[in-house]
Amino acid sequence: MKYTQIPNDTFQHLVLNAGILVDEFTPADGTIGNLLGATTGGITFNANPTYSDWGEDIDNCPNNMMELKRIDGYDPVMSGTFLTVTGSSLESLVGSATKTSTSGVDKVVPNNELSTTDFKEVWWIGDYSDKNTGATAGFMAIHLLNALNQTSLQITTTKNGKGQLAFEYHGHYSLNAQDTVPFEVYLKAGTV
Repeated sequence: MKYTQIPNDTFQHLVLNAGILVDEFTPADGTIGNLLGATTGGITFNANPTYSDWGEDIDNCPNNMMELKRIDGYDPVMSGTFLTVTGSSLESLVGSATKTSTSGVDKVVPNNELSTTDFKEVWWIGDYSDKNTGATAGFMAIHLLNALNQTSLQITTTKNGKGQLAFEYHGHYSLNAQDTVPFEVYLKAGTV
């Protein structure tokens, strides 16, 4: 069949497995920071751009004229479910919160006001290509800038099951870099 085929380099361009969430990542050398936690069900990312059609109210102008289409902005979202939690990840899950520790007990207190310190960097990193082990492993990475979990703390428990903590991190623009879209995507093929 002429049209029932796939590219012969398909396996070299697959994103594999669920990936990991970390607080820091250096794409140049593949160095990862701290894992945010174990997840279940995979991670979902959506860039969520919004558009305006500047020609929609112009007489005789067809809808969606490409030269008159504009991007209003992005609301990038990274969502999923954690199975593990630490004091630091709990602070991040609450959103705007302050964590203190006394005698080995972490206490996370929600705040009524947002602070710029509530916004964190979140990276998703997944294996990419057929060469995905060792120092030269291929990867796909999504960097969510100024991330805040906008659903705050959610936990679901079941009899004889693991607690599940849903999250929905949104990337945010900054007054200090107003033209910077709050996400970046990296892709590196692995080498032998």
